[in-house]
Amino acid sequence: MKEITKHYVKEDLTVIWKPHVCIHSTICFRGLPEVFDPQVRPWIRPEGASKDEIIRQVKACPSGALSFTLEPK
Repeated sequence: MKEITKHYVKEDLTVIWKPHVCIHSTICFRGLPEVFDPQVRPWIRPEGASKDEIIRQVKACPSGALSFTLEPK
């Protein structure tokens, strides 16, 4: 499988998704469906929640397929 990495940006927050690492646990979209919705494209819409909510949910990803970076202010 090709190792694709996707980036989704909201202000100084970038959510990073590595589909080849994802185990499809559903924790992300069960925990924050306003941001993570596999039924739409793009499936990650960071405008749907606050940065703190997104960071908290990304940290709950069991596989590490989701991560984030914060740009310095």
